[in-house]
Amino acid sequence: MGARTSGGPARGARSPRGADLAPEDPADVRSVAIVGPMGAGKTTLVEELLATAGAIPRAGSVAAGTTVTDHDAEARRQQRSVSLAVASLVHRGTKVNLVDTPGCPDFLAEVRAGLRAADAVLFVLGTADVAEGAAAPTSALLAECRRADLPALLVLSRLDHARADEEAALVACRAAVAAADAGEVLVPVTRTEHAPDGTLVVHPLLGADGADPCAEDPDDARRALVETVIEQSEDEAMLERWIGGEPVALTALRADLAASVARRAVVPVVGVCAPAGAGLDALLDLVVDAVPPPTSHPPLPAHAPDGATHDPVDVSAERPVVAEVVHTGTDAQGSRVSLVRVFSGRLTPDTALAVCGDPLRIPSPRDGGDPTGAGDRDPVRVPRVYAPLGATLREVPWCVAGDLCALTRLGTVATGDTLCGLEDPIGLDGWELPEPLLPVAVAAERSAQDAVARGLARLAATETTLRVERNGDQVVLWCTGEAHADVVLARLRAGGATFAVTDVAVPERETVCGRAAGLGRHVKQSGGHGQFAVCRIEIEPLPRGAGVEFVDRIVGGAIPRAYIPSVEKGVRAQLEAGVTAGRPVVDVRVTLLDGKAHSVDSSDQAFQTAGALAVREAVAAAGTVVMERVYEVEVTVDDGLLGAVLGDLAARHGRVVGTVPADLGRTRVRADVGEAALLRYPIDLRALTAGTASFTRRFSRYEPLAGGA
Repeated sequence: MGARTSGGPARGARSPRGADLAPEDPADVRSVAIVGPMGAGKTTLVEELLATAGAIPRAGSVAAGTTVTDHDAEARRQQRSVSLAVASLVHRGTKVNLVDTPGCPDFLAEVRAGLRAADAVLFVLGTADVAEGAAAPTSALLAECRRADLPALLVLSRLDHARADEEAALVACRAAVAAADAGEVLVPVTRTEHAPDGTLVVHPLLGADGADPCAEDPDDARRALVETVIEQSEDEAMLERWIGGEPVALTALRADLAASVARRAVVPVVGVCAPAGAGLDALLDLVVDAVPPPTSHPPLPAHAPDGATHDPVDVSAERPVVAEVVHTGTDAQGSRVSLVRVFSGRLTPDTALAVCGDPLRIPSPRDGGDPTGAGDRDPVRVPRVYAPLGATLREVPWCVAGDLCALTRLGTVATGDTLCGLEDPIGLDGWELPEPLLPVAVAAERSAQDAVARGLARLAATETTLRVERNGDQVVLWCTGEAHADVVLARLRAGGATFAVTDVAVPERETVCGRAAGLGRHVKQSGGHGQFAVCRIEIEPLPRGAGVEFVDRIVGGAIPRAYIPSVEKGVRAQLEAGVTAGRPVVDVRVTLLDGKAHSVDSSDQAFQTAGALAVREAVAAAGTVVMERVYEVEVTVDDGLLGAVLGDLAARHGRVVGTVPADLGRTRVRADVGEAALLRYPIDLRALTAGTASFTRRFSRYEPLAGGA
């Protein structure tokens, strides 16, 4: 099926020059985050917009792995976006930064970084997605966009799909907005028609080639749009002209529409069929005309390098340079490439900048750097400034406030770091990252452990939500979900690391069931100096969380005072190692009651061994109970799914502590759950609630293992 847009320039116009990609005035910049559920066609839309504006000679294909923004090897393998990418174009003299974000919930951190980099949201929803069950992930992403408090445009894509239903998709989106009590008005600004030959035609309702509308306009869609704009307008004279039957100037309507979008009162809706080019020119026009410029961005909260408060940062080209690294990637050679949003001033090549992190945020490891990110950091010098086109870097003379650029060779500068002038170091308050809650354990042969360590160090620079822990012989990678874990493991293997994925070992402890005595006798004679140490102890349980207590009740010098610490050392070492391998014994009191020593054969090591033997005998006699780590879990879920979540927690031997109302139509559940039952909880909860629920966990205490010892 063919398609076309009425009005607008031809596809494949000339490629923008370096000067076009470096505007001098922030008012000539628009940055939009492309957000939407998986399969909505976001990457295809970006590709076709680039081709329409002449930034690339022809549009690539997701299936063929030739798109600009899905340049990552894993994105090509999975045929879906797995990280944030930026591509810039020029339309009607305005630079437009398209920030393509993944639709998979596992990569929520990339979406939040994209929202941080942008001044508006371009929310893409396939017109067939309502029939295919995309309502739940759509609602979750809409909530993210609402928290970012950015103006929004709604793009209804895939108009040529066999089950495309533009009206049903619009109704579903209006219902989601109404359910959230957000107050925005969704109004179409284009009309989709089928020409006699079957070609799709997308008409902009406020196109420059149309006549000024009036109340008697026979076009119902156009009249509804005008009435919405006038209703939201602060111009009473416009309302009077409309009621009086006079025409209202298109230029005034477009200006008022832009003002309503900036106030987040109106969300314009555009129909698009990206592969056929329908609606693309109308969408680019809307981005240029209706998306507010960066100078309308509210001041950003900031702090001094030591964490003290600082005046907010205004978006202005006349102030000192303040920029923020919103994403860190790598080029084909494995070198870091930092995507930077300039919030103030003008960033030029060969500029020395101070580096300041956010002391309230847990950053990625920085190769031994200050873990708080707030200490003294060496300045960096910017060698060149680039306008990104996916993986292609186009050199530009500067990057003005409100614009995005790519920088290289910044050393250990990480995502979330602020780059600023040396005269007034300042840090921008960071954005919240999703917590990685899915553990994946890997084990490597001794000969491969160095390669794994090097690979993880490289990943730490780009994976802001990856947390690495060592659990005995295992390395545990904390990821945000299965898709994230798949990408992390694939990138680790691509770096040359060899390892096996194993079951995550859950740490357990033991405590004794009652009071018991134990005798440790270590007597050896094999010629020359022998070994002699005897001690008698008593063990008893203590309250939960009390730890290990050692009491000395030796009287009469049965054991010389010099050897009492040796007994204690042996006792504590054996309790830490556990009687059952891998299970330390905790919450006990060990009392040293009696013993024997030899003037020649007794030694420090002999009494350590005797103490350990006494513990093993006493613990065996007292009996033990296995203790597991218990976490305080807080689940936020839609009210309609509350029963399913409560039933699932009960099946995991969880103890529900209480429920409280959360946001509109949502409930927060608090429960205590054992660690073993939480290993796959991120996956199971997402499947149970179609991705609409979220949870947090915090270690609470050790308790007897649920379901038996």
